[in-house]
Amino acid sequence: MSRVIGIDLGTTNSCAAWVEGARPVVVPNREGARTTPSVVARAADGELLVGQIARRQALTNARNTIYAVKRLIGRKFATPEVERARQLVPYAIVEAPNGDAYVEMGSKMYSPQEISSFILREIKEYCEAALGEPVEQAIITVPAYFDDSQRQATKDAGTLAGLEVVRIINEPTAASLAYGFGRRAPETIAVYDLGGGTFDISILEISEGLYEVRSTAGDTFLGGEDFDARIIDFLLEHFERQTKVDLRGDSMAMQRLKEAAEAAKCELSTAPTATISLPFIAVAGDEALHLTYTLSREQLEDLVRDLVMKTLEPCRNALEAAGLKREQVQQVILVGGQTRMPLVSRTVQEFFGRTPSRDVNPDEVVAIGAAIQAGVLQGEIKDLVLLDVTPLSLGIATHGGLFTKLIERNSTIPTRKSQIFTTVTDNQRVVEIQVLQGERELAAENKPLGKFELVGIPAAPRGVPQIEVTFAIDSNGIVQVTAKDLATGREQSIEVNPAGGLTKDEIERMIAEADQYRREDQRRKEIRLLRNRLEGLLYTNERVFKEFGNLLEGSVRTKVDDALQQGRRVLESEDTAVLQAAIADVQLAARYLTEVMLVDPTRMLWSSEAASGKGTEG
Repeated sequence: MSRVIGIDLGTTNSCAAWVEGARPVVVPNREGARTTPSVVARAADGELLVGQIARRQALTNARNTIYAVKRLIGRKFATPEVERARQLVPYAIVEAPNGDAYVEMGSKMYSPQEISSFILREIKEYCEAALGEPVEQAIITVPAYFDDSQRQATKDAGTLAGLEVVRIINEPTAASLAYGFGRRAPETIAVYDLGGGTFDISILEISEGLYEVRSTAGDTFLGGEDFDARIIDFLLEHFERQTKVDLRGDSMAMQRLKEAAEAAKCELSTAPTATISLPFIAVAGDEALHLTYTLSREQLEDLVRDLVMKTLEPCRNALEAAGLKREQVQQVILVGGQTRMPLVSRTVQEFFGRTPSRDVNPDEVVAIGAAIQAGVLQGEIKDLVLLDVTPLSLGIATHGGLFTKLIERNSTIPTRKSQIFTTVTDNQRVVEIQVLQGERELAAENKPLGKFELVGIPAAPRGVPQIEVTFAIDSNGIVQVTAKDLATGREQSIEVNPAGGLTKDEIERMIAEADQYRREDQRRKEIRLLRNRLEGLLYTNERVFKEFGNLLEGSVRTKVDDALQQGRRVLESEDTAVLQAAIADVQLAARYLTEVMLVDPTRMLWSSEAASGKGTEG
């Protein structure tokens, strides 16, 4: 059985871990960092960039650099959340033919699943390099309040990356596994998870290796990106008041502002003030304009206080659903980079009446928890049981446009519930089952997950047929719905594939495209490395030739000069064979130049024969 890795696929950064010797270990990426930016870009030459290298070039390639795509995964284009996202990012978010939110990168549209798969594939590859063996399976975490569409989309992203997603688990649940690992004392804990794009609160009971989620609540569109946006808006208004110049239409200026806002926010977690300095951010006539501002922690807290307070209502809801009072929570765990903000920590402390725990690294704890669950599945970690819950109620649309719930929110999963329904008209032969998820009383106000028909019902007066509808939720939170006519035994079922999303054919096509692009990207990478090598050789040897070339015998000097000029001519070639030949010629020229520098020219008679080893020393 191949190694199963745990992956925290984050809005801002992602992290991977595995279990080694019954202990979870974070896997560093290619650059040695323990987290990888969740950023994907297409460079000007078409090369796909992922992680830190993509983030570094965002300033000059803002429209083709995709970040925070987790906020779009599994969402329809025509939703308030997507409209808000469109206002926050420089790249284009567009409507796909199936109504989903897609992004544009280069000249092509990509689904959020595809963008996420590029990040997951990068994680897969650097884990394989570190392990020295193939990685084919993973546990991927999602926000606890992700609905079925978003969970399915995350699973699809793993499939596109060449990973079998053996389990989807909630981020706060994973964090609790990491926190409670090795602890035996029973505790009731709250996991407050405020990351780059989402907020979750989960109440859990931990006792002797049993992790039971009592309740969960949250907001799938509230996180550090919104905090950054408040700083950006503040700086834009400040600059416009000073200069009468609006920077909102300048994508490069907006990207510089975003980077500066994020850096200032992080700095203000430990310092009372942060200086933002962006020289030459705009031009008015012939005058260059600069943006300089010193932001205080108090100003930042005033800008984002309502966002922090917005997290408290889900906390109240989670406590109520768990049947607990605040004082019954014995420990509060902070997860997610945004919890480093002092205002967040103070607010949590005031709400729960206790100092939050900082025993775990908020950036790594979720991946570590996922790795622990992987260790449980592989048998490397024993005596640990995880009982999670479903975040939203599930049911069907019934007569009169009502929403009838079969599985209530915060039900422990996996679970299975059935209920008997009947027909509403005489001699009705077909029943349509419309599957919904949400908490509203009317069907139209909840999220449709899919629908199917049960046909062949015997003709009978209304109310006579008995149709059993069964909902089953697996340990990943993925839903399967079955409808059965009890009179005939006819049955129809679906694993809910939300309206929209990726079909099986689309997934297979995207996998084939990803393999094709990966081969093309590898070829581009090889060409880039060859060009870099050739350019380095030319840079060094052209300088040496300029200084010492006149000491070479005529035909050798011509040969060296030709090799250098040919190398310079083919430097932009796309042909690996041409580049390799040029490198070989320049390396030979370098040998001639090295010899002439090391030998006293007054004692060496240079000739083409001597240079080739056929001459004699004089």
